[in-house]
Amino acid sequence: MRLGILSDIHDQVWNLRAALAALAEVDALLVAGDLCSPFVVRILAEGYRNGRIHVVFGNNDGDRFRMAQVAQAFEHVELHGEVYQARFEDRELAMNHFPGLASAMDEQRAHVIVYGHDHRYFTGRTATGGWRLNPGTLHGYAPLDDADRPATFLVYDTASDEVHGFMLAGSDVHEAAPEAVPYHP
Repeated sequence: MRLGILSDIHDQVWNLRAALAALAEVDALLVAGDLCSPFVVRILAEGYRNGRIHVVFGNNDGDRFRMAQVAQAFEHVELHGEVYQARFEDRELAMNHFPGLASAMDEQRAHVIVYGHDHRYFTGRTATGGWRLNPGTLHGYAPLDDADRPATFLVYDTASDEVHGFMLAGSDVHEAAPEAVPYHP
């Protein structure tokens, strides 16, 4: 099973649409918070229909009531609050928005721990051989560092236990749509 992983969209709909086009064939989509506006839920739902979309809230998802209203119109969208835990094939997965909470999550119970928030792309093994994954930001900016960042996302394959990173190249809104290319920082 292939899982697409996004975080920190921050209403950047152009990069979101490009990422969704690249993720059209994954089996499920995981979103680790900071969608920001309720309309982003609709764009996610309409742009990805190959499987279920699992969303946790971040610190910039202020209108959760309207996000829930939008999500109700789409059977394949699930809002999980601040923490989501699930099993995909034989892999236990835990997802939240915050790095601190991700660090506190039990590596013995979750083979894959997904988080976002700091807009820093990270893929690394845990002490128990699992994964700690931060897809980076689709927003393309890191406010804590006041720095541009590549718009990035991940695909995790449960069968091979491999993670593949992608970056959107050519993301000038006035030019051609951004294209997803492999990313290995």
